[in-house]
Amino acid sequence: MRWALVKVCLAVTVMVVVAFAVPLGLVIKEMARDRAFSNAERQAAAIGPTLSITTGRDALERAVASTQSGAEGRMAVHVPADPAVPGSAPVEIGRRRASDEDLDTTRKVIKASISDVSGGSTLLQPTALSSGQIAIVEVFVPEAEVTNGVATAWLVLAGVGIGLIIGSVAVADRLGVRMVRPAQRLAGAAQDLGEGKLGARVPEEGPTELRRAAAAFNSMADQVVQLLANERELAADLSHRLRTPLTVLRLNTASLGDGPAADQTRAAVEQLEREVDTIIRTAREAKPKTQPAGPGAGCDACEVIRERMEFWSALAEDQGREVRLAGVDRPVRIPVARADLVAVLDALLGNVFRHTPEGTAFSVDVHNGEDAVIVLVSDAGPGISDPRAALARGNSGGRPGSTGLGLDIVRRVAESTGGDVRIGHSVLGGTEVRLWIGLGRATPPRRSHRLRPRRPTPA
Repeated sequence: MRWALVKVCLAVTVMVVVAFAVPLGLVIKEMARDRAFSNAERQAAAIGPTLSITTGRDALERAVASTQSGAEGRMAVHVPADPAVPGSAPVEIGRRRASDEDLDTTRKVIKASISDVSGGSTLLQPTALSSGQIAIVEVFVPEAEVTNGVATAWLVLAGVGIGLIIGSVAVADRLGVRMVRPAQRLAGAAQDLGEGKLGARVPEEGPTELRRAAAAFNSMADQVVQLLANERELAADLSHRLRTPLTVLRLNTASLGDGPAADQTRAAVEQLEREVDTIIRTAREAKPKTQPAGPGAGCDACEVIRERMEFWSALAEDQGREVRLAGVDRPVRIPVARADLVAVLDALLGNVFRHTPEGTAFSVDVHNGEDAVIVLVSDAGPGISDPRAALARGNSGGRPGSTGLGLDIVRRVAESTGGDVRIGHSVLGGTEVRLWIGLGRATPPRRSHRLRPRRPTPA
């Protein structure tokens, strides 16, 4: 594209230069010729007054010598003999260059004429005498005077034309670069993106069309990255949900006793849990964007909490854990899909079983407000040393068997409703996770203190 543009511009400029320079050069040549012969006519006319007064040799010689052409020996005067004066002879002053035929022709037509002679041209200017005869003033114009300044003018024109051609080529090349480089960068970025380099982007430069193409490419690349991130995140979230049945299996294998079959079952469960953790760590490479629930979507939070607590209460009974549940005696509608709320509860309660010793008590408390629903999950375990780091995605806090993904799932679901998640110290002595689920009627206040739960009642 770049060289094609340069060639087109070169051809157009050459045609324009030729179309203007050639006629202008011919005009300059003609103007130089007209200037030379106009000067010769003025000098020939200067002899006219003298010829109208006298035809004497001495007077004519002085008149001829007073002119520039006469002083340079380029003027001659031809006066015919006077027929009224017997014995008179023609008068010839200066060097004659014109032929007799040219002189006779000029006398007949009584009009100035130009004749070609050796080394240049002669201007023959007829002048009427008092005797009725026609005298002719001959002025020699050398070829050098006819072409004086023409070569210089042509060189100037040629220089200007070459300069215009070079300038047009340079401008076309710069324009070509301005168009080609953005296109090359766009093609390179597209190739990089096709090779899996998801960070490939194109600067929005160049002509308007290429800027729009670059913007569209960048937007497409962002969408591709977002889609891949969402796919990875979905795989991580689905894999994380497998940890709930794995926790149950791990707890149940503890009651199998001793023996080869029991040991193999426990080893298989541990290997399966490690594989799930590997899938989660491998899949989570980008943070997804949680979509808020659409109009009419949601579930009864109390119903889901009661259902999940029935499941976890059976495991808690096996481990000797005291369970308390409060605030779930009436329906509470929240803008969260049932599956998402199940994943949130399983993540929170699974963390209690996974990171606290057997026999550690825990409680779930639900508060229903005008603008939000608050779910408190508290335990009597050792607590979390760095709550801020625990909320960071993928940060396990050094806890064995943790992927650091569970609390992030909880946080994203809460933020999708305009809520948030806070970690603090519970009244039971361990960790309290406060889940604030916005109801969409008002923006939840950002409080710096931890919300105290109501005193839980036994389930």
